[in-house]
Amino acid sequence: MHAITNSGWVEVITGSMFSGKTEELLRRLRRAEIAGQEIAVFKPAVDDRYGEATIGTHNGRQWDAEVVESEGDGVWSITDAMNGEQVVAVDEANFFDETLVAVCEALAADGRRVIVSGTDQTFRAEPFEPVPQLMAIAEYVDKLQAICSVCGEPATRNQRLIEGEPAHADDPTIMVGAEESYEARCRNCHTLRRE
Repeated sequence: MHAITNSGWVEVITGSMFSGKTEELLRRLRRAEIAGQEIAVFKPAVDDRYGEATIGTHNGRQWDAEVVESEGDGVWSITDAMNGEQVVAVDEANFFDETLVAVCEALAADGRRVIVSGTDQTFRAEPFEPVPQLMAIAEYVDKLQAICSVCGEPATRNQRLIEGEPAHADDPTIMVGAEESYEARCRNCHTLRRE
C-alpha cells in the first residue's frame, strides 16, 4: 500500500451504491486494528441508516463512529476530535460539503492515514462533490463497481427510484436511502424522468 514514511496520505474508496465501498473501508479498518493502530471513524449526521453512531454495510457489518455535522465548522470537529489516532476514516463523504477536502488535507499533513469512502456521482450521473475533489488530492483511489440490477453488466451509476419509477432530474440531490430508493445501474440502463 504505502511506503513506511513519516508522511500522511489520503485514500478514496468510491463507486456507485451497492459496490462495496463501506465494506472495503471496514476491511481496511480491520487490518489497521490488527496492526495495532489507533483508529478514529466519522460519519455525517444526516446518515442514520445503520444506527445513529455506527457506519454499516448493506449486509449488516458495522463499526462505531463519531457523528459530525456535514457543513463548515462541523466538519472541522473531525480534526478537533483527534487524540493521537494514526488512521482516520470518513464514511459517506458525499454527504459532506467541500470543507471535508481541507480537513483531509490537514489530517494527512499531520501524518495520518486518511481513508474516505463515498459515491462519486449523484443520481443524475453528475459529479457528487466533494468526492471528485478528494479523488484529485488523494494518493490512492479505488473506484468499485456494482452489478446493474437490469442487465447484469458492471454498474457505475445510482438509479434513484420513486415508487418504482426513475426519479425526476429536478428532484433534490440528497435523499438518504438504500434498496428501497436506489438501484445500481450501468450507463445504458440508467434513466431520469425529465417531463
